[in-house]
Amino acid sequence: MRSTLSHRLLQVGRLVAWSLVPLSALLVAGCGQDNADSAQAPGPGQMPPAQVTVVTMKPESVVLTRELPGRTNPFLVAEVRPQVTGIVRERLFTQGSHVKRGQALYQLEDATYRAAVQSAQAAVARAKATLESARLNAHRTAELAKVNAISRQDNENAIAALRQSEADLKAAEAALENARITLGHARINAPIGGRIGKSAVTAGALVTANQATPLATVQQFDPIYVDVTQSATELLQLRREVRAGTLNAAEDLPVTILLEDGTRYSHPGKLTFADLSVDPSTGSFLLRIQVPNPDEWLLPGMYVRAIVSVGERQNAILAPQQAIVRDAKGNASAMVVTADNKVEARAVQASRTIGDRWLIDSGLAPGDRVVVEGLQKIRPGAVVQPTEKPATEKPATGSPAGDKPASPQDAKAGSANEGAPPSAATASR
Repeated sequence: MRSTLSHRLLQVGRLVAWSLVPLSALLVAGCGQDNADSAQAPGPGQMPPAQVTVVTMKPESVVLTRELPGRTNPFLVAEVRPQVTGIVRERLFTQGSHVKRGQALYQLEDATYRAAVQSAQAAVARAKATLESARLNAHRTAELAKVNAISRQDNENAIAALRQSEADLKAAEAALENARITLGHARINAPIGGRIGKSAVTAGALVTANQATPLATVQQFDPIYVDVTQSATELLQLRREVRAGTLNAAEDLPVTILLEDGTRYSHPGKLTFADLSVDPSTGSFLLRIQVPNPDEWLLPGMYVRAIVSVGERQNAILAPQQAIVRDAKGNASAMVVTADNKVEARAVQASRTIGDRWLIDSGLAPGDRVVVEGLQKIRPGAVVQPTEKPATEKPATGSPAGDKPASPQDAKAGSANEGAPPSAATASR
């Protein structure tokens, strides 16, 4: 009885064991699949590689510019003053109008000067009569001297009297010419062509020769000068860059003029003059730009800004502004994606903006990929999945970073912003 029961229990155990073999195989297979999935998917606490947008640095040729404040000045200016004394009889021009060179502006009372001319004419006539008498007398004495009818001394005296009469005639003619010139000065003419301002005198006023106060001022506006100032520090910086070969001096490049309201003037100017000395009170020197002004939009004394070319930099590296970050001390850096898609923090030097990009002086090289989007999701050493941002065409010229439009008071004081690259004027020098 016991043996039968034991035999049955043994058979049941074998059946259970054989039934558990497939189940164990399935469990083992399931665990292996889970381990494989765990090896491929990030485990707890791990993040997938961040998606970032990058821009690959490429060398470019860039023309650097500098914005300088300045004032307009007339191309020609002449103060009208009388050269003779007299009372103003009439003003012959319209105030504020255009006048031509030689055009009559004032007429003075000239009766006295006309009388002086007539007196000089009479003196000339008298000198001519005296000369004729002396000539006839010299001719007679010469004939008599041939036959020894008169002494030799009398003949010589007659010849001397003839020559004296000739000199007297020339002196009388010179006095007549001087009287005519004085009479002509009684009619005051425009010394240059241009626009004339208001008149300082009216009819009936007494004016004197070479008086200190001008009667009116004539100014020529087309073309017109724009005088700007630039720091001497910028001149030194430019010379260092040109000597180091990092910048090519710009020559004969047009100068863009910005009006006081910020609009761009339609006619470009040309740099014509750079002062040879530095103002010791401001540490700056003068640059003069000649600008066409056919419509006379620019008037003397207006505040304007001039965008002057500094020079051309070959193989320049331009990084998007959103790729450059600065710490509390102002140090600039960029996040660069390496060849194995790891993030690397790179210290850079960027001193100028060109459009919406920074001009990189050092820290980045052609081929570097800088992160422009997704900076908040990455850290140095992290693995990322970079995507190249489509390239867009950028402007070829730029100005120093942080330049702000100078106020009219700054231009009046004759000072320029310091710490930015020098202008093309210094380069051409």
